[in-house]
Amino acid sequence: MGRDTNLFNAILVPVDFSPCSDQAFRVACQMARLCGAAMLILHVIDTSALAAFNRLGLLAVPSDATAQRRRLRHHARLNVRQLLESKVAETVKVTRMIVEGAPFVEIAKVARTGNIDLVVMGSYGGRSGSVDKIFFGSTAEKVVRTAGCPVLTVPIPVSASQRGASR
Repeated sequence: MGRDTNLFNAILVPVDFSPCSDQAFRVACQMARLCGAAMLILHVIDTSALAAFNRLGLLAVPSDATAQRRRLRHHARLNVRQLLESKVAETVKVTRMIVEGAPFVEIAKVARTGNIDLVVMGSYGGRSGSVDKIFFGSTAEKVVRTAGCPVLTVPIPVSASQRGASR
């Protein structure tokens, strides 16, 4: 906090394009506007998942892994561009980064080396199975332990129908 009078100057937002991640992005944009902070969007292409697919023989030939990584990088760029061009990101100074590796390792690395003051991330990520929810939940938990700065975890938004039912 010594650099400036702002509470946060640089906010890191890891995204995996799940509903939970989208909600974290919205919260991060609001915080960036409130604090006058710059925001860094980070997407990690999970190479361990690709390696597992390769080992299990789910890719026809090993060279498919390279093509798959290229496809994942292309989709990540498109999805990040959508976030950057969304109304919620208006007036926020945003930069983007797409890397490959283990998500929590790469998130913590960027948080520690990028002069990040705050990480805002979904409390769990995409894909539909409960195993993935457990896995991504553990990603958020590991980032909390290793980021070296405050981490705000954002739960998936409660749908309007659920809010109405609970009243």
